[in-house]
Amino acid sequence: MDSCEAARTRLCDPQAEVSCHWLISETGGVEALVDEEMRAWHAGAGAWGGVDDINSRSIGIELANTGAQPFPEPQMAALETLLTGVMARWDIGPAGIIAHSDMAPGRKADPGGRFDWRRLARVGLSVWPVPGAPGDFAADLAAFGYPPAAPEVLLKAFRLRFRPWSSGPLDEIDRALAAGLLDAGAGGA
Repeated sequence: MDSCEAARTRLCDPQAEVSCHWLISETGGVEALVDEEMRAWHAGAGAWGGVDDINSRSIGIELANTGAQPFPEPQMAALETLLTGVMARWDIGPAGIIAHSDMAPGRKADPGGRFDWRRLARVGLSVWPVPGAPGDFAADLAAFGYPPAAPEVLLKAFRLRFRPWSSGPLDEIDRALAAGLLDAGAGGA
């Protein structure tokens, strides 16, 4: 959506059949739209870690950003504060913080390549892989939590998050970073 107001309007429209628990504006304003104890319709069809009904097992946070521009500092700072609380309330580890593009590869692309996952990992709110011994890319992504998808779809989703500047076919760097996700998921950043 082009603005927080547009996002709020859509997220609160019963006809749209989409919602989220939290909405963070470009200026860092945080709004609760659905109580965390209730199910929100933020994820849609997708899976993570073998779980298919993501809407019933997650807290949805939407950031007012089209994904085409950097995420503003006030918005990222507000997200860090919100995530710290959500993770503590629900006992969620850093590996449990995922993107729509992670749980629905090929169908979702948000938050996009301009989102600063590494920043979140530095403060323990997400994971960032240290390259490991290159292995089976798809198997490593599946072990981390990614759902089954065509190889090119998995590569695109993986790169959106961990190598948004990269293009071309799967390479040894992709394979090494995917292998590193297994250690990152165990608590590394």
